[in-house]
Amino acid sequence: MAAVTIRNLSEEAHRALKVRAAQHNRSAEAEMRAILEAAVRPEGRLRLGTALSEMSRKIGLTNADVEALEHGREARPAEPMRFE
Repeated sequence: MAAVTIRNLSEEAHRALKVRAAQHNRSAEAEMRAILEAAVRPEGRLRLGTALSEMSRKIGLTNADVEALEHGREARPAEPMRFE
């Protein structure tokens, strides 16, 4: 797990962080983790696997369809394009 050091944090911000942590019954460090997680991983973010699964269900794709697609695919990799 990564460790992060925050330099030059103002005293006002540090005090406010401690107050906020106390309001949430957490340590200042746990509060910082929660703030960072919420900032970089918002609840409404697009999750690719979920989006693809929902699209498949919406158009009626079944396991049999997926198996047919896999069966029809060539086993060897495609040849790269040549620009000669």
